Amino acid sequence: MPNTYTAAVVQAAPVLFDRDATIDKAVTLIAEAAATGASLVLFPEAFVPAYPRGFAFGSVVGSRTAEGRDLWQRYWSESVDVPGPATERLGEAAREHGVHLAIGVIEREGRYGSAAGGTLYCTTLYFGPDGGLLGKHRKLKPTAAERIVWGEGDGSTLTALDTPLGTLGGLICWEHYMPLARAAMYGKGVQVWLAPTADSRDAWQATMRHIALEGRCWVLGCNQFVTKDMYPADLPEHELLASQPEIMSRGGSVIVSPLGEVVAGPLWDEEGILYAEIDLDEVSRAKLDFDPVGHYARPDVFRLIVDERDKRAVEFEG
Repeated sequence: MPNTYTAAVVQAAPVLFDRDATIDKAVTLIAEAAATGASLVLFPEAFVPAYPRGFAFGSVVGSRTAEGRDLWQRYWSESVDVPGPATERLGEAAREHGVHLAIGVIEREGRYGSAAGGTLYCTTLYFGPDGGLLGKHRKLKPTAAERIVWGEGDGSTLTALDTPLGTLGGLICWEHYMPLARAAMYGKGVQVWLAPTADSRDAWQATMRHIALEGRCWVLGCNQFVTKDMYPADLPEHELLASQPEIMSRGGSVIVSPLGEVVAGPLWDEEGILYAEIDLDEVSRAKLDFDPVGHYARPDVFRLIVDERDKRAVEFEG
């Protein structure tokens, strides 16, 4: 295991609601990060095909609209089968450039060998430098109106990966405000915490620094920079964007050390790539005086039990 390596946090917008064009853009950005020396590349939440900021999907309490269903169909049709052609292309890019890759996608449900599932999930995919899909994490609790369009993950994708770059893992956006979810990931020994998000508030920076300090881990926070004119004009409900600001997401990507020091970023109001040297020895040095699941824990008073079973509504036996 190398003691140090370069990590890259990509702050960019997708080609909104266009899966294949977005993957083309991701492949270009992976190549750029790798050419600068990155061994680990992180993309934002819901990068492929879009975080549907500003839309209602025709839903209010008690009714839905045909236009909202049309927007859902457009979103669903551009989402990602896991595995599928999109993951193959992303894996090929990781292999070609020899990087570990983590990228936010909207995953289209396709259990039991069918791609006709009716549920979408906000998911982080992890690829190795051999191009293999190492694992995924489905967002446990979509926030507010996100629950209209995304399902809930379960404990089976609380993924932490032991890699030559350290133990990689993390959560998505406001999952970071779930204390027990954080504790579960600390218990998995995450050394490099990946935090794709859609939160561009200044206050989010405090969350990233807090998790670095609490988890005694490197934290890579990654968000999109999105402007209103990036949205396709032919989208159903496009008229709802009229009331939105010109800059829909300011970004705010950041890299924080295990003692809570900002070492890169935050990056605001533009696309770009942040780089930082990750020193895994900083993780152990930081635990001299605090380890949330070790010498600073009190298992005689507090214990967390995590159910990691895959939960399905229908199971077939025999």
